[in-house]
Amino acid sequence: MVGHLGLLVWLMAGVLWLNPPQAPRSIVLLILVGPLLLPLRGILHGRPYTVAWSLFMALAYFAHGVVETWAGDPTRWFPAIETALALLWFTAGIGYVRTGRSRTGE
Repeated sequence: MVGHLGLLVWLMAGVLWLNPPQAPRSIVLLILVGPLLLPLRGILHGRPYTVAWSLFMALAYFAHGVVETWAGDPTRWFPAIETALALLWFTAGIGYVRTGRSRTGE
């Protein structure tokens, strides 16, 4: 949950203040932050199914961060933190789903 919420806050702060894009901010916010809002309720309620399918989104944000870091623009620190937060989201989600299944006996 920390990785997901951290990524949500980090991308919003980046688009609005830290690393504003050349494109209109509303469109970039819709593309980057919009998908993060879809699983938010299920993640906040601790539903293992929602956490499990949201990990596919974490991989997409991880790939985006790696590509942006590799691209070589002068602000490499911003996508590097995006990559770290997506990796945190993925690893914590995998751990949560694995321990959740062992608790319920599935």
